[in-house]
Amino acid sequence: MDKFNDMLLVTANVGSLFDNVGEIQNGWLEELYKTIQKYKPQFIALHFQEVGGKDYMVNMDKAESFFCTIESSEEMKEFDRSCIYVDTEFQTEDSFTALGSMYFIHRALKNIYQYDFIVKDFKTVSGQTKYVGSLNGVSTVEKEKFPKNFWPDFKWSRKGFLRTRWIIHNQGLDLVNIHLFHDASNLIAVNSSPSIYSANRKKALRYVINRISDSPSNPIPFFLFGDFNFRLDTLTLVQRLTIEADVVKVMKDRTNEVEKIIFEEKDDGRQMLLQIEEKLFEYVHQAVFRKDNGRALLKYDKEITSFHDVIREEDITFPPSYPYIEDSNQPKQYMNTRCPAWCDRILMSHTAHDLINRRDDDDDDAQSVVYNTIGPNVCMGDHKPVFLSFLLKTNNH
Repeated sequence: MDKFNDMLLVTANVGSLFDNVGEIQNGWLEELYKTIQKYKPQFIALHFQEVGGKDYMVNMDKAESFFCTIESSEEMKEFDRSCIYVDTEFQTEDSFTALGSMYFIHRALKNIYQYDFIVKDFKTVSGQTKYVGSLNGVSTVEKEKFPKNFWPDFKWSRKGFLRTRWIIHNQGLDLVNIHLFHDASNLIAVNSSPSIYSANRKKALRYVINRISDSPSNPIPFFLFGDFNFRLDTLTLVQRLTIEADVVKVMKDRTNEVEKIIFEEKDDGRQMLLQIEEKLFEYVHQAVFRKDNGRALLKYDKEITSFHDVIREEDITFPPSYPYIEDSNQPKQYMNTRCPAWCDRILMSHTAHDLINRRDDDDDDAQSVVYNTIGPNVCMGDHKPVFLSFLLKTNNH
């Protein structure tokens, strides 16, 4: 008899898939299906960010086709129920998030319910439901774009979150798709520790956690997964990487602004070790980010530490999930645009962490909990999707 893992949570920033449709997208789908086949989940949650890519006004039709491809694929035929929410309404700037959430329920999973946020009650999930376009007024999803006045000094962008609520195995769960703010300039990111961008993300994440913790007397366990844009503490990391180097700052003409920072070896060769510009982070020993899956650099991954009071995460054993070269011949090579970082994450409340069944059956060679990337040896675009596969404890009450 087949053994099923109950849950497969996947988060993927898919923006580059629509700017480069073709070989990369086909490889991406193939790796997703391999993961589903390997872990045999009964419930799949796919959270996507940057639906449509940077040129979403042109690419949104491609995005809708991408979701249809997954929904109608042979690999998903055993999933007889699905709930799909894709925010493609880019004409409505004040609410557009470019987020997409797809949920698939295997025919073997019985008695699953979804929450209606308007009538405030759970309803049995049956058949296929699909909302593509504006999600305003859809009662089974909560959508919010971060308010414009949150960060008045920065360009307003399509960042926000989507929340759905479920009962699986008699256990209530919130599943939240999230996209936080990126580092617009490496030169600003390296100015302080923590960076101003890190402070913005911290404010946004605390806002989301407060929003979804709306029932303090009986909070529902939640999984929060998406592109958090968490970055390594750039200033302290650069200090460590360039401890034996001389620094040269190149200024813009007729202004007092730094245009680039160059770190050079101190020996006679004066070889460039690291060069930083607004959108350039070129470190000659890039292999440090791949060696032992970047484990030595995890101490610079500090943004989650402020949330240990409410958030847990499985141990990270995979290399930074961003930014990869979009070249099928170099699936493990990072771009020199940003310092590689673990941007894509699956976080959870302490109560959700307690629901993960960590049994280790002697007769089952599959791990009961796996936190990893999809397609480590395949070009998946500039982000590697991150997944969490686990068994959910049964609530018999």
